Amino acid sequence: MLELMRQNDQPIKMAQNGGVAAIAYKCSERRIYSFRKVLFDKRKTRKNLKTISVIPLFKKGLHKCGSAVGNCFILGMAYREKSRSTILESTKHKRVPIFVMMPVDAFCVDTSGVPRIRKIKALTMSLKALKLAGVHGIAVEVWWGIVERHSPFSYNWSLYEELFNLVSQSGLKLQVALCFHSNVHSSSKGKGGVSLPLWIMEIGYLNRDIYYRDQTGSSNDDYLTLGVDHLPLFCGRTALQCYEDFMLSFVKTFQSLMGNVIEEVSVGLGPSGELRYPAHPFDDGRWRFPGIGEFQCYDKYMMEDLKRAACEAGRPQWGDKGPQNAGRYNSFPSGIPFFEEGGESFLSDYGRFFLEWYSGKLICHADAILEKAAQLLKTYEETGANPVLLVAKIGGIYWWYQTDSHPAELTAGYYNTALRDGYDPLVSVVSRHGAALHISCLEMIDSEIPPTYLCSPEGLLQQIRSLSKERVIQLTGRNANERFDKAGLLQIIANCYHPQAEAVRSFTYFRMNDKIFRVENWNNFVPFVRRMNTAIHRTIKLGKSKW
Repeated sequence: MLELMRQNDQPIKMAQNGGVAAIAYKCSERRIYSFRKVLFDKRKTRKNLKTISVIPLFKKGLHKCGSAVGNCFILGMAYREKSRSTILESTKHKRVPIFVMMPVDAFCVDTSGVPRIRKIKALTMSLKALKLAGVHGIAVEVWWGIVERHSPFSYNWSLYEELFNLVSQSGLKLQVALCFHSNVHSSSKGKGGVSLPLWIMEIGYLNRDIYYRDQTGSSNDDYLTLGVDHLPLFCGRTALQCYEDFMLSFVKTFQSLMGNVIEEVSVGLGPSGELRYPAHPFDDGRWRFPGIGEFQCYDKYMMEDLKRAACEAGRPQWGDKGPQNAGRYNSFPSGIPFFEEGGESFLSDYGRFFLEWYSGKLICHADAILEKAAQLLKTYEETGANPVLLVAKIGGIYWWYQTDSHPAELTAGYYNTALRDGYDPLVSVVSRHGAALHISCLEMIDSEIPPTYLCSPEGLLQQIRSLSKERVIQLTGRNANERFDKAGLLQIIANCYHPQAEAVRSFTYFRMNDKIFRVENWNNFVPFVRRMNTAIHRTIKLGKSKW
């Protein structure tokens, strides 16, 4: 049984840096946590924002006050988080291992319903070529919809046993991503791909509210809504218990590979495996870049939770619905009241209440899953085996980053604005469970993106980089888009070996396909891999550096 309840009243300790204090909210009925900042960081604020009132801090100790979500605790400035995550000394001088992600069409399901590896001979040759090029390992997505496909507790690992053996025989290591989402919509025109388990989908046919819904009622069946995390709707199990049982079966099945072949395990936390809401559903046509997206809280279970939180806050009217003035998927922030100053905007009492609840649910979700994953890996490591790195992925939501409200991040569940560091409570949870944080966009350069959309992938990376240093956690990363050109590859090196931060623990190249082996691309990719393997930390000057 998944231990979803805290058994004591001890608050979560969070670090305070740069004049920033943190609040840990404890929802007494549901025994879950959400977080919010009560003072702001040192980032320069913009002139058109009014000063936001904050809860006063007291001189010492732990003090309790009313909150929007339940009882809250202010952590005194003497408290600092003690991280379980450690960074190796002098990592700036260590090489960054490169994993290459498996092709998106590596698997298929035959006519008898059995999953198979496609083009196994071509795959074997590709693995050997990557090994000769200096690649460290292969990143493999392990799909819930393949392994527990037909019925609850019926796990079929044969596909991955064959694949892992193939990778191991090629002399490569494994980075495993446990995927509790679907990629059907992201596959070519919706054909192929991996759905959620068939027995989960059968439940979904009868109850569409197990999936996220937007304000029009449209559902997204790529991932189960956070509203069912604690509800036994899945043949007597909650969603969190389904995830835990899957992780347990994985560790038991592949215990002989853990630590020597399998070096990293990332646990799926949302769409595309990332801790976020599906606020930007590009794959089904509802959203296109650079729209702000929409809040995803309109399934009945999330709405019931919102109503409870509003009643606890003494404002039951706030629980009837989400923001009604937040635009649509493809809106730009200008002229959208919720993302501007005044009225019931993100700066209002209602706006702060809603965003604290919305982001807090996401952080509680990560807390519960990472806790169980960390416990499983710790139990395994106590046998004397080599450690396996636990990884949590977040989305790289970089568009409209240079606005005050960061609307695309808010709809995705990251309560990050010009006045509030919304990634700090998230990083705190990751740190507390001894995990590394994985982020994409390492190949992106601000100047390559149209300035109209006020994007800043470099600014986002710098924010995450600074937090990782404060919280003493390791970073891993990947590219968001295919890049074979020297400028993009050099930008990856620059971000992996940043002069003001520790080198990233590993880098995942997204992803293996026919293009990577074309002569013109291979002639850039191989020197890139060797450059990452030199174990030398340099400042990279784009356009001037040579392989």
